[in-house]
Amino acid sequence: MRTRSVITLTALAAAAALALTACSGGGDPLSADAPATPADGIIVGSADFPESQLLATIYAQALDAAGIDATTKLNIGSREVYIPALLDGSINLLPEYSGATLSYLNKESEATAPDEVNTALGEALPDGISMLTPSDAQDSDVLAVTRATADKYNLKTIEDLAAHAGDMVLGGPPEWKTRHEGVLGLEEVYGATFKEFRTLDVGGPLTISALTNGQIDAADLYSTSPAIEENDFVSLVDNKNLFRAQNIVPIIAEDQATDEVTKVLDAISAALTTEDLITMNGRLANEESIDDVAADWLAEHDLS
Repeated sequence: MRTRSVITLTALAAAAALALTACSGGGDPLSADAPATPADGIIVGSADFPESQLLATIYAQALDAAGIDATTKLNIGSREVYIPALLDGSINLLPEYSGATLSYLNKESEATAPDEVNTALGEALPDGISMLTPSDAQDSDVLAVTRATADKYNLKTIEDLAAHAGDMVLGGPPEWKTRHEGVLGLEEVYGATFKEFRTLDVGGPLTISALTNGQIDAADLYSTSPAIEENDFVSLVDNKNLFRAQNIVPIIAEDQATDEVTKVLDAISAALTTEDLITMNGRLANEESIDDVAADWLAEHDLS
């Protein structure tokens, strides 16, 4: 039997209503005042962070270039808002992260490797929603250390670090303290018990500064963060698959997944790499336009 989502449509709608009520500033992209879209067009949504907005823009520009009418509703918010929007037709398509979406839809799934996660996600999606071909590109959690720390202890994998964790301070977002894909999993899977956990931001400037300045010894960062290369950090290999695969995957309303649309989005997934995301995120960090960065990537891959 096909595994169903543990989240009911009623609960999703309630979560969306609460989340929208809590929104402030910048306007609500799902409000009645948002620009209308023709009924036969595709509305591409995104989460509330730059990489998601960039991917949604890439999808929309590529569809337009193929003669398929597409508009964007960017910066919608969290999954508690944009998944219900996908279900009620406020949006029709969005770029997602396979492992995080699976965790949202089926918290009991133990899948971690890319193929396992993709299969489990396909089974967990609600009726009327489908996933197209996932990209090899990922934006996943990584445990990072400075080059000096990696050289000092000859660290290449998280397993290598476990023996030294008792003398180290770990930094990460607040939820890492209680997540299996965080402090708990590092202890259970790797036997890595840190001297201290320091609450910081979500792979942002506080975390990067703390790692650079030696206030922490290891940090939760993200694989597409340009800060890793810019600061010569070392991403330790997750050799026991603690962190769930996070492949970029288009999630779409089934009634919009025509052969033409699928062809365009599959071509994007095939061309996109993790290195591309790192490069494009670096440009966004330098305050370049999302539209320009998306257009340049599509042109480079002959997809516009």
